[in-house]
Amino acid sequence: MSISLNTCILILKEHHLLKSSAVQDTVATKMEYVSYDSRDIETNTLFFCKGAGFRPTYLSMAKDNGAICYVAEQPYPEGKGMHALIVRDVSKAMALLSAAFFGFPQDDLFVVAFTGTKGKTTSAYFLKGMLDKMNGGRTALISSVNDVVGPKPEDTFKSSLTTPESLDLFRDMRTAVDNGMTHLVMEVSSQAYKKNRVFGLTYDLGFFLNITPDHIGPNEHPNFADYLHCKLQLLVNSRKCIINAETDHFDEVYAAATTTTNPDSIYLFASENFENPNLKVPIDFRYASQETDMRETKFKLFCATDKAKELPINGDYTLQMIGDFNESNGTAAIIGAGLAGMSHDECAKGIRHVTIPGRMQNEMTKEHGMVVVDYAHNKASMMALMRFMQKEFDNPKIIVVVGAPGDKGVSRRPGFSESLSAYADKAFLTTDDPGFEDPQSIAEEIDSGIDHSKCDVTIELDREKAIHDAISMAGKDDVVLICGKGADAFQKVRGVDNPYPSDIVVAQRVINELEGNQEHFN
Repeated sequence: MSISLNTCILILKEHHLLKSSAVQDTVATKMEYVSYDSRDIETNTLFFCKGAGFRPTYLSMAKDNGAICYVAEQPYPEGKGMHALIVRDVSKAMALLSAAFFGFPQDDLFVVAFTGTKGKTTSAYFLKGMLDKMNGGRTALISSVNDVVGPKPEDTFKSSLTTPESLDLFRDMRTAVDNGMTHLVMEVSSQAYKKNRVFGLTYDLGFFLNITPDHIGPNEHPNFADYLHCKLQLLVNSRKCIINAETDHFDEVYAAATTTTNPDSIYLFASENFENPNLKVPIDFRYASQETDMRETKFKLFCATDKAKELPINGDYTLQMIGDFNESNGTAAIIGAGLAGMSHDECAKGIRHVTIPGRMQNEMTKEHGMVVVDYAHNKASMMALMRFMQKEFDNPKIIVVVGAPGDKGVSRRPGFSESLSAYADKAFLTTDDPGFEDPQSIAEEIDSGIDHSKCDVTIELDREKAIHDAISMAGKDDVVLICGKGADAFQKVRGVDNPYPSDIVVAQRVINELEGNQEHFN
């Protein structure tokens, strides 16, 4: 892989990003490596001076280690003797130049993207499971749980961001193409657009699942309008758009899709009984619950319009993932599979046994009720989870273990308070990636908004002890929900990833200690 200085200049000019350039006659003009990390430099590297934490000393280090050209929003004396490309927005420049450096790998993949406040990961895994049936396991994945860039075990690894930095994203896409992958399913977060991680990327299919206030705070989005705006960019950059007609702010969502996409290439889906008298366009796909229990979820998908009937996906489906809210995620994924060329029978087989680490993993104990580990980490997810449990178990006592992360998602905390007041009988407020905030203060902030006449609260910052105490106190007919971290094996504290066994491992240990069970979380 390489890129010439002249190519970089042409790309930046084409997108009106280049403010000025300084070309050195005695320095090579062919860059053979790209990086934004001064510790990751090779000979003839193109180096991006990006991020709020960038310091000029990083440029000095990069230069000493072999960087020959830098891209920045201002010139730096430390870059003397290097080529310099001074740009209006370094994050946009990095996205465009990284795509070019890695040979535009997106052109060799069928790229599908999901956005939404909840359901992105589940929908992405559902679709990957189906596409793998069609293409022989050659579906790459970029998700908040794992990234998959090839068929070998080492090609699957834990993700650090829901949507990686643009340079990392295009590098992973190039690896996927070189490994023979033909499709890519990815989650696209609002931050991906806020930080220009997917700038210049166009998706073959773009999904908008839902929107509720989230990720609003000092280090994220300043307000809901900004959060919604960033989410909508996915539809603006998709060739075909699939939208949940039940989402809040539907009119704005649909309008965003129509700015760049013909209405014939916009598909709507909703549950069987959903009606919106103000809707000016027909709903293409409907789904209806057939049967939901603690083992599986069965539902039927209907193709309601002529446009929808062109896809042979009408029929019955079964999910191993429990929760009636997963019918919506499953429907979205099936529509995606249909648009990728799959039929009902292929889809039904592909989605049937998909599971996601840390999503709705459950075990029915002998004496301590149903224990469920789930990644639910905002008001919408918590409400849906507890509502389902209340309905499924005929108003059980609901015991919840939950915390809120520090430094981000500050807007989630009142939502946690509200959902716990609405459905929980007992809450253990605990630690969940506190970052640079005090976990006690985070817990007290959530506690201050809870109606204690409805929900009894214990603050227990030791997460393992909170899980132990919650399961221990549960009776035969109770439900214990361990929310937020899922399969995450770290606690992020003051910039350090501290090893943590994961909620699933901790819960299983407690159940084994109390009842001597074998490990068999579903």
